[in-house]
Amino acid sequence: MEIELKLALPPGHAARIRRHPLLQAIKPVKRTLHSIYFDTPAFDLMQRGIALRLRRVGYHWVQTMKAEARAVGAMSSRPEWEMAVAGGASPDFAVLPQAALDLLTGIDLARIAPAFVTEFQRTTWQVSRAEDQAELALDIGNIKSGDATQAISEIEIELKAGAPDFLFEIAAQLLEQTPLHIEPRSKAERGYGLSGAQSAAPLKAVRPEFSPHQSAGAAWNAVMQAALAQCVANVPGFLEHPDEIEYLHQLRISMRRLRVGVSLMRALGRPAPAWDMPLRESLRGLNAARDWDVFLAETLPKTRKLLGTQSAVDGELLAALAAAAEQARQQAIMRLLRPIFTQLILDIGRDLLTVPAAPKMPEARQWAAKILEKRWLALRKRCRNFAKLNPEERHMARIAAKKMRYAADAFIPLYGKRGARFIDALATLQNSLGSANDAHVGALMMHALIVETGKPDAALAFDLGRIAGALETEVGRRAHLSGTIWRRLAQSRLFWRA
Repeated sequence: MEIELKLALPPGHAARIRRHPLLQAIKPVKRTLHSIYFDTPAFDLMQRGIALRLRRVGYHWVQTMKAEARAVGAMSSRPEWEMAVAGGASPDFAVLPQAALDLLTGIDLARIAPAFVTEFQRTTWQVSRAEDQAELALDIGNIKSGDATQAISEIEIELKAGAPDFLFEIAAQLLEQTPLHIEPRSKAERGYGLSGAQSAAPLKAVRPEFSPHQSAGAAWNAVMQAALAQCVANVPGFLEHPDEIEYLHQLRISMRRLRVGVSLMRALGRPAPAWDMPLRESLRGLNAARDWDVFLAETLPKTRKLLGTQSAVDGELLAALAAAAEQARQQAIMRLLRPIFTQLILDIGRDLLTVPAAPKMPEARQWAAKILEKRWLALRKRCRNFAKLNPEERHMARIAAKKMRYAADAFIPLYGKRGARFIDALATLQNSLGSANDAHVGALMMHALIVETGKPDAALAFDLGRIAGALETEVGRRAHLSGTIWRRLAQSRLFWRA
């Protein structure tokens, strides 16, 4: 079983790793590695989460087969079979153990052929502490598929013996001097993307896996692992494709789910973790970019349609809005590349290596019912006298609805299909309140842009003010609609009480 941490290294920073004090007393080993990855024309291995490669090490060839990984943040563990073979022309399936062959059942092995190649220089150090041993590998090179090439610049820390938290300690020490950032994808995953076998896509919420009779601590751990998996999967996508706004959207959803996990931890009688504040600050730092994404992609098109005739300075208006959005997006990218964000992900992953336990820990379903009831009462309180709520109060109601939904989504595996209708109704309320909030935030953004641009052209200022006015009108219309939706939800059957 391979257990490793993988982190990306910005180009040009390899020397910082080589000079790191942690490695100064350790003799490095350098090798140039040439690897050929194999699959069928239909990529059957990839679809089963299997990576099969032949790697030339000196004058010898080593065959490796890896099954789908289970990841906790930046750390992953996966079944792996490795053995020497006679040559690199094609895989030797005769040397695979039965457990590996079972994973290949039904695949036409005769159709397996080269899919892509990796070529990189690997520098390794053997790091130890008492009973703990790990191999730190610095990989610099390229992935190649046909004429397409993608750079490799990363750190892998693989556990050889001892406790997995040793990997996190090594990573934390490296991070003190080197700006490493999150990269959960294996070279095989990136190679398949380069070869056109799969298209990158934002990862939506992952349902946690647990059973009603597990402890509340085990359920909490599963909820957090699912949220963290969604988080780390969307970081590379946003960094590489910042204009595809769904990556940032799903990233923020995952971070809010992690924040919900902190409140669930308190419900277990445990204090908030040390990484709670960095999580809050990181989430807050992404808000502006997401606000602009929503405004440009959703709010503005609807508002311009309502306004009808377009202004003569429409191009100037759009340019001003696009410039503000790009500035917010770049600030979000820089925040994710900071060591403090990488350390945040490492700290959460390290905490999830152990499951919270206590002598009187309740069962998952009992604990879930208590949480859901508390969240429901909080939502009812926020929505009382709904028609009289001001924008700030409706915003607080939206947050309460969001917390209720995240908890319901997390615990629905304990209740089966009983909660589906309630969650759908809750989502409708959340979306309606969200639309009203988007309009309110948009209006504030327009007023702020007028101030930030100093004394804008009169026509541009007029356009910004006209959009702000239309949005404020939309807030009122949406508020009335949300009140109707809330009254319908308030009469719903509460699935956790049954």
